[in-house]
Amino acid sequence: MDAEGADRRRLVFAYYVTGHGFGHATRVVEVVRHLILAGHEVHVVTGSPDFVFTSQIDSPRLFLRKVLVDCGAVQADALTVDRLASLEKYSQTAVLPRASILATEVDWLRSIKANLVVSDVVPIACKAAADAGIRSVCVTNFSWDFIYAEYVMAAGSHHSSIVWQIAEDYSHCELLIRLPGYCPMPAFQDVIDVPLVVRKIMKSKEEVRKDLGVGEDVKLLVFNFGGQPAGWSLKEEFLPPGWVCLVCGATDKKDLPPRFIKLEKDVYTPDVMAASDCMLGKIGYGTFSEALAYKLPFIFVRRDYFNEEPFLRNMLEFYKNGVEMIRRDLLTGHWKPYLERALSLNPCYEGGTNGGEVASQILEDLAVGKACASDKISGARRLRDAIILGYQLQGVPGRDVHIPEWYSLAENEVGLSKASPVEATQPSNFLGIRQIQEFEIIHGDLQGFPDTQNFLATLASDMDSIFGTSATHHTREHMAAAALFNWQEEIFVARAPGRLDVMGGIADYSGSLVLQMPTREACHVAVQISHPSKHKLWKHALARQETNGMGPTPVLQIVSFGSELSNRGLTFDMDLSDFLDGGEPISYEKARTYFARDPSQKWAAYVAGTIFVLMKELGVCFENSISILVHSAVPEGKGVSSSAALEVASMSAVAAAHGLSITPKNVALLCQKVENYVVGAPCGIMDQMASACGEANKLLAMICQPAEVLGLVEIPSHIQFWGIDSGIRHSVGGTDYGSVRIGAFMGRKIIKSMASSLLLNISSENGSLYLGNGPNSDEVEDSADEILEAEASLDYLCNLPTHRFEAVYGTELPEYMAGKEFLEKYLGHDDSVTVIDDRCSYAIRAPTKHPIYENFRVKAFKSLLTAATSDDQLTSLGELMYQCHYSYSACGLGTTGTDKLVELVQGMQLRETSLSSTGTLYGAKITGGGSGGTVCIIGRNCMRSSQQILQIQQKYKNATGFLPYVFEGSSPGAGKFGYLKLRRTPPEALRPSLRQES
Repeated sequence: MDAEGADRRRLVFAYYVTGHGFGHATRVVEVVRHLILAGHEVHVVTGSPDFVFTSQIDSPRLFLRKVLVDCGAVQADALTVDRLASLEKYSQTAVLPRASILATEVDWLRSIKANLVVSDVVPIACKAAADAGIRSVCVTNFSWDFIYAEYVMAAGSHHSSIVWQIAEDYSHCELLIRLPGYCPMPAFQDVIDVPLVVRKIMKSKEEVRKDLGVGEDVKLLVFNFGGQPAGWSLKEEFLPPGWVCLVCGATDKKDLPPRFIKLEKDVYTPDVMAASDCMLGKIGYGTFSEALAYKLPFIFVRRDYFNEEPFLRNMLEFYKNGVEMIRRDLLTGHWKPYLERALSLNPCYEGGTNGGEVASQILEDLAVGKACASDKISGARRLRDAIILGYQLQGVPGRDVHIPEWYSLAENEVGLSKASPVEATQPSNFLGIRQIQEFEIIHGDLQGFPDTQNFLATLASDMDSIFGTSATHHTREHMAAAALFNWQEEIFVARAPGRLDVMGGIADYSGSLVLQMPTREACHVAVQISHPSKHKLWKHALARQETNGMGPTPVLQIVSFGSELSNRGLTFDMDLSDFLDGGEPISYEKARTYFARDPSQKWAAYVAGTIFVLMKELGVCFENSISILVHSAVPEGKGVSSSAALEVASMSAVAAAHGLSITPKNVALLCQKVENYVVGAPCGIMDQMASACGEANKLLAMICQPAEVLGLVEIPSHIQFWGIDSGIRHSVGGTDYGSVRIGAFMGRKIIKSMASSLLLNISSENGSLYLGNGPNSDEVEDSADEILEAEASLDYLCNLPTHRFEAVYGTELPEYMAGKEFLEKYLGHDDSVTVIDDRCSYAIRAPTKHPIYENFRVKAFKSLLTAATSDDQLTSLGELMYQCHYSYSACGLGTTGTDKLVELVQGMQLRETSLSSTGTLYGAKITGGGSGGTVCIIGRNCMRSSQQILQIQQKYKNATGFLPYVFEGSSPGAGKFGYLKLRRTPPEALRPSLRQES
């Protein structure tokens, strides 16, 4: 290698490699190999074993420095990332020792006289290079700010500074050399795209098989889940006859059954892959790129909580190179149908595979000071795009010069698409009346809803594809839906809207009055039941039943449209007997564990959980198989109760299909049990009640103790409500929401304890003191006893008047308390859906105060809605919303994005009132569980208000790069809609003109 490039100037490269897995190191090897071939000196900073580099590069100009300056993602097992542990380890590895790392790296870079710093993709390396006065470049397909931003949303905002710091470090990088399968990386200003970086093949297929002692007639499967010990038990019966499995990674050789061969840790995997028939594993850049390059069918199992994966996965599937296996079938050995499917693929990637060579040439040019022509990213790309609002809203389609189709597919999958949620879920092949008339509506009424008409059109189109009458190209989810139903049998359809939280929000779990408006956007669920012997089983489900030897048993199969929007599995199936133990329903804890074991399919708990709750609470026995199709236009993570809409629509459709008569209120109560006990999200009742019991253009007024509906409040004709999405993903299962709820229940327990103590010590003097100044009499003392007795048995925080909170308890409540200290003193917080972590500290005063005052604000709001029309009325309503918003922030549930939207409304209101005596927009507040999501706005119902909403939308985009979705309009709840019962219209019954058109 030394002979080549001797006549060229020798350059010195410092190449930093992230500590996350071997995939980064293996692609770095290929770039480094070309740099050394060109005669240069490369110092690699890595934590990977030496053999990864020395097995392919034998040169005195390769220097390995074993230093780890980042940690990547911490894996709980081979398929699951521990998000909180990842953030904590990064803090320990790169944040706390940051100053000493920078000083050390700057000195080292200067000592080796580096011409260029290259990072894959270590953030602090870019900052060290800048401090040393050296140019830096990143070579990667993803960046850690994008990955960690999702972790921060789950782990809590106290870790958000990590993402800020990483994005700032990357901003010092001069250029991004971007690899195929890339994620959004907005911290980088300039981009050059290169082909796949792939290691070259060293041995022929025949040589590899000879070395392994495997004949040409044997089918070879590479089992590759990285170096993480999984503890899985592999069995010979997992493999069909004629197959041999080559096991990579940490599995002990002595634990392997016959026909499973353990590969050495330093095996050259490109040779093995090129000699095999297919691969089973998790998706990482190394396996992904080499599977594409060698056209090796890849059976993959989703990895939890790693946002890089959708972009790699969709590129695999786009080039007909990937088959998804569900985790349950991996662990139970139902491999045969997937292997058969993999062998039927025809991989078609014909793109470049010389990315290592191309990248090395770019690095050489940069090292000698040349300016490289890069694709400038169109539009404003400020650093705050990268660090203010998180990466769920980055990567707008069309921002980059060349957006390949695989990127757009994956972009949707992590929620980056900027299309209207309604538009994004509308069927592209809507053919209107002709398709709707292919169904006979036996029961129910479309009620003129365009979204319901579109849903039926989607069903009809999928049905047409089965009967060969549709020429329309179908996506993977449409093909799954088409094969789901027996189109000759009846189908039941239910519809449930999301909800816009006008007032009340998180105070619902403390018994507050709430005011909720159902949204125009809704979820549709179609259900069909069939005898197990007639049910159309998917291949892997059939294989599972055949293995169990039980014959046909009731099965649940679900297809979810829009699965790519949330990086979840498209389908889910289970035996309904999994819900039973000895003929009785299993516990809620076991049901929650059942769905939690595979996070890519945890979404199914919202749907299948309705069936379990009907078993558990109503004793329903499901003897038939059930097929369910979900199609929701309620966008997820926006704080508009997409989960409640899904639960209510699912339970309504399942109940209709089984002839169950359940009132809308009871549907809501049962659905809350689904979310609390099966999903494990500690939500209140208001979301499900609004979705089930709401009416269009009215506010559902309800006291959440637990669910007393006061009635429907007419929205005055001169008032209108809007919702604007901040782009920051919200989750009621997130840490912040749960911590605030725990803090409120801790506060209630402390108040009850204080009241009990006061009762014990009460005297006539005390009675006077705690009722305010007045005569010290027996009557006063009796009143004090009654009040304190009520407060000592306080069932809901909202039953405590605001003046009592201020007079007696407010200043006595601790601002924070450690979970351990609280449990030692009070034993528990009396909330069945949350658990106090004795390692955590919880805010108490603000979360306790919020619902007490929110209940008062909502009552005032409701009264004002019926007051005389005036500007003062609107101003007062708006002021109550502002107060609510800032109370959320005091609890720790605010975000920069939602605050920005509220500020824009305030600015618009100020300008309007300075120009005229009457305004148009009057108030705004964060909604639902907070921590992102949607802001609710109140204004005058006029054209000027609508124009100002659009102006706010545009201003927000100018500030953040994200065009927010606007929620406007309303629709009735599931109870008002009822259900549709459909049957396929016989072809001979269609009007002749329609048949001819078909």
